[in-house]
Amino acid sequence: MKSSTLVISVGGSIVVPNGEIATDFLKAFKKTLVSHAKKGWKFVIVVGGGGTARSYQSAAKDVGPVTRDDLDWLGIHSTRLNGHLMRTVFRDVAHPVMYKDPTRVPKRFKERVLVAAGWKPGWSTDYVATRIAKRLGAGMVLNLSNVDYLYTADPRKDKTATPICEIGWKDFRKMVGDTWDPGMNVPFDPVASRLAHNAGIQAVLLNGTNLENLSNVLDGKSFVGTVIG
Repeated sequence: MKSSTLVISVGGSIVVPNGEIATDFLKAFKKTLVSHAKKGWKFVIVVGGGGTARSYQSAAKDVGPVTRDDLDWLGIHSTRLNGHLMRTVFRDVAHPVMYKDPTRVPKRFKERVLVAAGWKPGWSTDYVATRIAKRLGAGMVLNLSNVDYLYTADPRKDKTATPICEIGWKDFRKMVGDTWDPGMNVPFDPVASRLAHNAGIQAVLLNGTNLENLSNVLDGKSFVGTVIG
């Protein structure tokens, strides 16, 4: 890979796992990106809501009836909280504005890092990341979660599940369907998948807790993960 602007969708599950903010991850993540920024990379980081979003959504449903939009807005504001945290962590190298609308992200920015978060109901941060990648002319979105690969089934529930190293959008979309549900937990959401498929953008799924593996991707080395496209 040549140094350029790279869009990274960071799952909220690795920023705030089990209700606790992963400060060790944030420190190491910043160190990794800053070191590669010195080599010419720029990064757009889009942060998800993860467990924070699902906790608020679950609490709201426990109290009484909620609409789909209500659940989506709880998720969106969770991503914005996580996004503000990320922008604060990268403050010395980041664009001063955390963007909520991917259509307003500047096509050129002088800083090495720009942070974005959730936009509006019906679209996840995967979609926001893909929309930004399309706007910037980037051919790839890196999606960081807490699993190594896309699997044929949920490996936590199915011992026969096997990893998938490469898959086309058509086959991947058969796995995840076409409908977005607030709080759904899939490797790359259906609406974002449709956009990436139509725009010719690849998605690379990585375990974000393995930052050496992320460095391997940026350095053009072999890595553990799944390429969709």
